Formats: sequence, C-alpha cells, structure tokens
Amino acid sequence: MNTRKILKNKYYLYLTEFFSGMAVMAVELAASRLLAPYFSSSQIVYTIIIGTVMIAMALGNIWGGRRADKNPDPDRLYIRLIIAAVWIAAIPLVGKYIILGIAALLVFTVSSNLLIWAAFVTCMVLFVFPLFLLGTVTPSLVKYTVDSLDDSGKVVGTLGAFNTVGSIIGTFLPTFLTIPAVGTSVTFLIFAGILLVLGLIYFISAKEKPAQCIVAIVLFVACSFSGFSGSFAFWENDLTYEGESIYNYLQVKEDDESVILSTNVLFGVQSIMMKNDGLTGMYYDYALAAPVMAGVTEKENLNVLVLGMGTGTYATQCVKYFDNISVEGVEIDQKIINLSRKYFNLPDSVSVTAYDGRAYLNVDDEKYDVIMVDAYQDITIPFQMSTVEFFTMVKDHLADDGVMVVNMNMHDDKEGNINAYLSDTISSVFDYVYTADVAWSTNRELFASESEDGILNFPSLAEDVDNDDLSAMLETVASRLEKYEAGNYILTDDKAPVELLGMSVIDSIIQDEVGYYKNIFKEQGLRGLLESF
Repeated sequence: MNTRKILKNKYYLYLTEFFSGMAVMAVELAASRLLAPYFSSSQIVYTIIIGTVMIAMALGNIWGGRRADKNPDPDRLYIRLIIAAVWIAAIPLVGKYIILGIAALLVFTVSSNLLIWAAFVTCMVLFVFPLFLLGTVTPSLVKYTVDSLDDSGKVVGTLGAFNTVGSIIGTFLPTFLTIPAVGTSVTFLIFAGILLVLGLIYFISAKEKPAQCIVAIVLFVACSFSGFSGSFAFWENDLTYEGESIYNYLQVKEDDESVILSTNVLFGVQSIMMKNDGLTGMYYDYALAAPVMAGVTEKENLNVLVLGMGTGTYATQCVKYFDNISVEGVEIDQKIINLSRKYFNLPDSVSVTAYDGRAYLNVDDEKYDVIMVDAYQDITIPFQMSTVEFFTMVKDHLADDGVMVVNMNMHDDKEGNINAYLSDTISSVFDYVYTADVAWSTNRELFASESEDGILNFPSLAEDVDNDDLSAMLETVASRLEKYEAGNYILTDDKAPVELLGMSVIDSIIQDEVGYYKNIFKEQGLRGLLESF
C-alpha cells in the first residue's frame, strides 16, 4: 500500500470521514431545494431523494470495500473525493437545465406518474455518481486506519462516530444557515469546496498530482462563478425578486397589470396584487362570498382569519371591499410576510403571525366569523391541515353562524380525487357544505358552516353589496354554488395520503396540457413538434 506521511495522523482520516458524512447530508438537503421549484416539496419528492441517496451510498460502500481490498491505494480515494467535489460544484450550473430537459423528454414518453419519474431520473443523473463516490469513503478509511484486530472495533467505532456527527451537522447547517443565508447554489459550492480542500491537502502534502489538482481548482472556480448566481427560472430576465427561505423558493414577477408571487418556477400563482385595485379574476374573488354569507352587510364588525396568508391577496380584498372587517393572517414563511409588505402593499391594519396554521389554532382562543383556509399549493398539501381533526378545530374557532372557505386548487372529476377526500372530510365535520367551481381554472371554493341561513340567503345578501364589480362577481358565485353531496372519502391524522392523491391530479392536468403536442410528436416526429411552436 502506498503510505503517505499525512495518513500517519489518524485525525486527518477521521476528518475525512467527518466531512464526507457532512457533505452527503448537505447534498441531500440541497437536492430537495433544487428540485422543489420544479417538482414540489412534497413527501414523495423527499422519499425519492432519500431513496436515491441510499442506493448511491450502498453501491459506494460495496464497490469501495472491494477496491480497498484489491488495491488499497489512498491516492484513489482522495482522487474520488476531488471528482465528487467538482461534480457537486457543477450541479448549480447545469442542474436546472438537466431537470427541465429530463422533464421535457418524459412528458412525451411517460403517461402516468410523470413527476415521480422525472424526480427519480433527475436524482439518478445528478446525485447518484458523486454520492456513490462518497459512499466509498468509509470502507476505504477502515482499510487505512485499522492497524490490527486488537483495536479494530475502537477504530471502526470512531470512524462511525465522526461520520455520524458530520452528518448531524450537515443536516442542520444547510437548513438553518446556508440555504436561508446564501441560497441553494452556494450551499452546494460550500460543501463541494470542503471536499476539494480535503483532497488538495492530501496531494499537496505528498507533492503529487499537481496537474490534476490545478484542473480541479480551475473547474471548481469556473462552476462557482458561472453557477452560483443562476436563476431557477433561467428563462426569466425580468423578475422583480427571486430568493429562498427555510420553506420555499420565492419568485416575484411584475407586469403592467399585476404583481404575483409564485413558489414554483413552472406554474402556479400563490398571491397576486392588481395594480388597478380591482378584482383578480381568480379564486380570491369567489372567496369574498364567505364574508357576505357570514353577514358582513348586516353586522357592525366581522372578524376574519386567513390560514395560509401568502402575501395577503384575500386579506387585502376583504379590507378593500368591506369597511367593517378586521383581518388577521397566519403564514408559516416569514420571508413571504416580508414580501407582502414590500411588494404587495398589504395594509398595516392586517396583522400576520409567522406560524403553522394548525399550531396557531391550538393556542388561539378567538372566535371568527370567517376562516379562510388557503394552505394548499399544487401537490404540496400539508396533511395536518386536511384532516377531520384539523377541520374540527376550525369549526371550534367559528362563531355560530360563521363560515369556513377553503380553496382547493386541483379540481378533478375523477372518483376518489383529492378534492373529493377534502370535501367528504369537511362534510363529516360541518352540517352544511357548498362548492363553487372557479371559471377557467382548476380551483374550487368550498363553503362550510353549521348554519345554512347565510348560504341559502346569500343571493339576497349579495344585493346589499354596494360595489358593482364585486356584486357581479358574487352573482357569478351564486350561480355556481351547489350543495355538496358527501361520500365516504375521509382523511384523518392517522391516514391522509394527500401527496399521492395530489400527484394523480397533477398527472391528469399535465397530460391534458401536453396532449396536443404529444399527438403532433407521435404523428410528425420532432420536426413537426418544433414547427408547431
């Protein structure tokens, strides 16, 4: 075995184990943030990432152990560390292009579970190779650190401890420090740089492989300058704001008519502000029926709570159209709250608490006339805010004639879809449930109450609204309002497969959207497809 002087210091080997364990976890967490703007941050995507990482590490352990027995040259291990470092550094530069390229390819070749396949293939392409290389570290280091069978248990245990402690730190640092402070791209570069330094120290101390070291440094620097500032939505050149928080990718886009917030680079509007101060033409307008049902035209004051505040579109509209409303909101993401004040002109009279919606209800004793639940974003549906137990808490926080309005953003007519589960679950808690489908949208607004009077009298109550635009919108809602016939699809805290249900609807929506182009591709091939754009 090629024995280097630096290897006589076992602490260097322990540090190699420590930092490789740290890098594995950091890459895993950064991977979830890299994929989230394209594939969502659902449990399904996390499962795919974790599974891919475990596959890579297992294969690396097996191959690394065999190579260490066959050719126990430590130079090979540290070359692998350098290669892994350069590969990880390149992910911010090329990752987004690979993600969209894979998604575009699979759109035309996969007919179901598109997001699952796209996320899995992306993970295999981007992350398996560098994590496979990091998986070779432990069996290789065992070969270099165990001097005899007498101390083998102690040495292997120490290596395991260093790896575990490194993994723990690699779990907390990205989540609470690097990703919120400097972003996903720089997080990849930080931990890639640590691996690179480990390898460079080894070869510099041995005065070996200067050419390889220089090439690695050049590639790392090139990736750093080219990739760290790249946008997730790289085709956009006029974003007002793009950033990340602990919970979300955040994108603010502005045009002559509106300012919108999105947490997904490909689709979805989480919040919108119309520059003409008018209605949005979206589900927020339909939800304004809830205060009317709760008696806003008759009561001296109405209290409204918004769970899933976003940047405050619904709250702003409530304050604008009704002068006797008090609104407070709950939004888990503090950065979104900050954006609401900076870009979306959220009124100062609206107070917002940075908290989870259900946890807030646990500690809140107030009663409300209206509770708006708007916490569902594409496939990202917090299960704890979709169950019988949650909606029971909402009911307990409503006045006797209060109304809950829920925005369900993935309406589908298939039996047993996510909206059927949500609606049936709500119907098991509330006596009266009505729905209204939003025109030209996959959104459906659900209104639930323990008193049917406000809903039944809604058309006449709406006539007392003195704004012509809002009155016309409420008339549209009244024409679309239907009493919901409940089934037996129930979500509970113990069983709420919201990710799989949401994935099914996403698949259906995607297939409907690309169906036209898939037919062109089948009939005319790639040339016909390109000519159709």
